[in-house]
Amino acid sequence: MRHPMTRAAERVGAGCLALGLALAVPSGAAAQEQPILITGATILTAAEAGRIEEGAILFENGRIVAVGPASEVEAPSDAMVIDGTGKFITPGIVDAHSHIAADAINEGAVSVSSMVSIHDVIDPTDIALYREAAGGTTTSHVMHGSANPIGGNNAVIKHRWGADAQGLLLQGAPPTIKFALGENPKRAGSPTLPGQEARYPASRMGVMDVVRQAFIEASEYKAEWDTYRARVADGDRDAIPPRRNLTMDPLVEVLEGTRYVHAHSYRADEILQLMRVAEEFGFRIHVFQHVLEGYRVADEMAEHGAHASTFSDWWAYKMEAYEAIPHNAAIMTQRGVNVSINSDSGEEGRHLNQEAAKTMKWGGLTEAEALATVTINPAIQLLIDDRVGSLEAGKDADIVLWENYPLSSYARVRTTYIDGEVVFDIDADLAMRAEIEAEKAELREMLGEADEDDDSGNEREPGRRPGGGR
Repeated sequence: MRHPMTRAAERVGAGCLALGLALAVPSGAAAQEQPILITGATILTAAEAGRIEEGAILFENGRIVAVGPASEVEAPSDAMVIDGTGKFITPGIVDAHSHIAADAINEGAVSVSSMVSIHDVIDPTDIALYREAAGGTTTSHVMHGSANPIGGNNAVIKHRWGADAQGLLLQGAPPTIKFALGENPKRAGSPTLPGQEARYPASRMGVMDVVRQAFIEASEYKAEWDTYRARVADGDRDAIPPRRNLTMDPLVEVLEGTRYVHAHSYRADEILQLMRVAEEFGFRIHVFQHVLEGYRVADEMAEHGAHASTFSDWWAYKMEAYEAIPHNAAIMTQRGVNVSINSDSGEEGRHLNQEAAKTMKWGGLTEAEALATVTINPAIQLLIDDRVGSLEAGKDADIVLWENYPLSSYARVRTTYIDGEVVFDIDADLAMRAEIEAEKAELREMLGEADEDDDSGNEREPGRRPGGGR
């Protein structure tokens, strides 16, 4: 039986050498070829089972079948058995705030851009998908930017490198929308470039006014549709539907509790303001993103029912981030807020395990609490915890095999599985690099031979272009 590493390596030569980027896998979510059992590893489940020493995990057809002590998990006769002795296994990392794999992020021409969607601009060729999978990240919440008080709709994807745009989407993930407070949306309303027309709002007061006014209009729009549907239900054949408004439709879903608000935020005063506006219209802010002053209003957030997705230790990069502290995540956790650590960066998304580990130093979170900030907690925030975020029977086989302790600066991923399929393997990656270097050498040699046969009559050093550059 071939190890999945071998299958991944065999795919390498099929068509990616010219790009020199990644493993070539079929478009869409591939089916797991056979049951896989990893045994003997230390398993950090991010679930009630906690840490399992000398554990085993069995997955088949893209789903986890069993997790437990190695002595209690039996492999089917056709299973591929992998010795995980000395290694660690965690759930795939879930990034609650990302901007990878998108061809556009902001639509800044208007203050309310709820009619646009990241779903329309998913870029499956973004190498960050592969690189983050190499760091254990398997699911990302790809968000609209923060140029608007009310931005566009977001997308939840899996890092199925090689799939097309549709194949990346996590089907069934509840819809979300991006709001933004503070410097970004008001700065977008006050451009400094010559010839650019200013866009309202230009102040923090104006940002909140835009949100309130949008929901006044959405409430009126919803009432029109409610009236129309009631007339139809009563048998009124003369009822005429209201004119469809694609900007208002997502906001009506927010009012109805079927679309969830993720709000870019920093300052405590604005966090409180937005919660009050939401309560005024009968909905809640589902997740505050960044939320660097969340530690100041953690009790109010918990009472409102808001979650928090923050940075481990980014601050002082602009004025409204100066009051951040590294204990933020731990304080909010201890005050009853569900907290995740996010990346907001294609680079940060490669080592979210280490970002989570910082909460153990800054605030004293336990191993289980720290791991939860990049696994089950963001899955809960995205309402996909029935699928991902922990290692439990029935969930998607999004699994990371680490060569050493994952909450460590020395952590290194050996293999990342998504839906039971290998999307990254360190041996296959090294083999791919060797093949790319071999191809480069071959091309250099061919170029050198062509240079020697230059029909211009000029002789030049093999491998050197006119002008002296290599």
